[in-house]
Amino acid sequence: MKLATFNGGKVGRVDGDRVIELDAATMRQYFERGGDVDETGAYHDLSTVKLEAPIIPKKFFHTAGNYREHHEESLRVNWSHPVLPWIVFFQNIDAIIGPDDPIVYPHHLTSELDYELELAVVIGKSGKFFSAEEADDYIGGYLVFNDITARDIQRREMKSGVFSFCKGIDTFCPIGPWIVTPDEVGDPHSLDVELRVNGERRQASNTGNMSVTIHEIVSHYSPMGYSAGDVLSTGTVSGVAGFSLDAESLYLQPGDVMEAEIDRIGVLRNPIVSWEESHGQ
Repeated sequence: MKLATFNGGKVGRVDGDRVIELDAATMRQYFERGGDVDETGAYHDLSTVKLEAPIIPKKFFHTAGNYREHHEESLRVNWSHPVLPWIVFFQNIDAIIGPDDPIVYPHHLTSELDYELELAVVIGKSGKFFSAEEADDYIGGYLVFNDITARDIQRREMKSGVFSFCKGIDTFCPIGPWIVTPDEVGDPHSLDVELRVNGERRQASNTGNMSVTIHEIVSHYSPMGYSAGDVLSTGTVSGVAGFSLDAESLYLQPGDVMEAEIDRIGVLRNPIVSWEESHGQ
């Protein structure tokens, strides 16, 4: 099942070329109620609705370092810290945007804007202190996350071993296009992933290349406590601009359009716009 938020916060189920409206005030409420939500009787043509960020979670657990290939590419540029499993911090919820929403390039803050395609997990129910074997019970769905990063800010932040501002600036957290439930995704470790900029492939891999499992990640951070509807990212694959040998030619620019695609989930499309285009000054 595909679950979408659309047209000013309405919650719906995508059924082919239609969106069937559900009687929930928010997507978080849908998960808080365990999916026990009736249809309203209204439906909409998918082609005519404005899809929004599918969920605004209470907490966004940002995990990183879960693909060895991303760590290995960091070695080419002598990155300041190893990119290994069990990196975690919280994402800025207010930076969340949805499909086709513009990412605003804050050129007064950064000149090295980068992309990171990630599979993200939506937590289906509240819980804490559970094992990897129990994690299936807490996974409510999956979505696409593009972890927009200002690399120059990140390098400065990582001198202290902590980074967050570089990834939490306004509009830097696009997610979507909808939430796909586990029964429709199947094995989450067999999904092809690809990120394109202006149609050019930049990242391509498979979730089977993770060095830890999604269930281990979900379990590992459960001592912090999950609420229904929380989101947890699972790290990016190789191919980011900042870890390439010709980074300057690959960093994002106003006018670029990104398409972040994960097999059996969908395509998250977002354009880059200039500060002036967005704010008028």
